[in-house]
Amino acid sequence: MTHQVHAFEPPERFVAGTVGPPGDRTFFLQARGGGRLVSVALEKVQVSLLAEKLEELLSEAQRRFGVKLPETGPVGGDNDPLDTPVDEEFRVGTLGLAFDVDTETVVIEAIAVGEAEAGAEVEVDEPDDEESAEEPDDDLDRLRVRLTPEATRAFIERARRVVNAGRPPCPLCGQPLDPVGHLCPRHNGYHR
Repeated sequence: MTHQVHAFEPPERFVAGTVGPPGDRTFFLQARGGGRLVSVALEKVQVSLLAEKLEELLSEAQRRFGVKLPETGPVGGDNDPLDTPVDEEFRVGTLGLAFDVDTETVVIEAIAVGEAEAGAEVEVDEPDDEESAEEPDDDLDRLRVRLTPEATRAFIERARRVVNAGRPPCPLCGQPLDPVGHLCPRHNGYHR
């Protein structure tokens, strides 16, 4: 079976975004460049973990290789909605991260869900450099982007904004509040 590798090295735009109302959102990674637009679906927890692990990867690259990092992303950042049409190419099963020392860029690879992963936990694979990255299931579709540290920082900030833009948490139990409230276990099942 043939697979597709959607490579953007570098993309014109690479963002995390959502489609749908809070509580029923679908999360996407979207890359645009060279007249192409690729959107892949993933879980909210994957977006959150990706932002966290990218932050750790940048810190490690600065510590080990002396890479100069921006303090924060660009002021205001990219707050535009996802480009349309948002057509899901595949659902992400594994996210791979690497830092290419030669070009001082971050490589992010989103790999489609394989048959064995259909019910498995979310994975984030984080090798130290691109050469040590093992190729899980070469027959799976993948999205590969190469970002500068500045673009990576901007991606991290937007991803965190997108994740935090959902439903507010209940002040008592921490579960998400629906517009009509929710059955709070701290109130013995009464609506809150």
